[in-house]
Amino acid sequence: MSSFLPVLLVVHVLVTIALIGIVLIQKSEGGALGIGGSGGGGGGMGGFMTGRETANLLTRTTAILATLFMGLSLTIAIVTGQNKEPGSILDSQPNTVQTAPATTTPAEPAMPAAPTAPVAE
Repeated sequence: MSSFLPVLLVVHVLVTIALIGIVLIQKSEGGALGIGGSGGGGGGMGGFMTGRETANLLTRTTAILATLFMGLSLTIAIVTGQNKEPGSILDSQPNTVQTAPATTTPAEPAMPAAPTAPVAE
């Protein structure tokens, strides 16, 4: 079933982009600031649909895309976790072998070099 994973990922990205686009084109209510939602009630989209019908369509589309997004997210999580055996990361051993710190004494630090710029007197 993991052969469907690339297809699921592509569909998931497309649904995500569509969901972002639908949310961004919705009219803001603006709260009590009067920013969005101005009155007037004229038809949107050249008289094809009224403002309320457009809002209902966008709301339904958002709900459908959000449901698809969540379903795809869960499906991808299930598909990617199918072939993994349960276990704790605390039980796993690190891949590298730790060695004891070096016992040699460090060399003496080098003396600073003489200044190259002339000293102002």
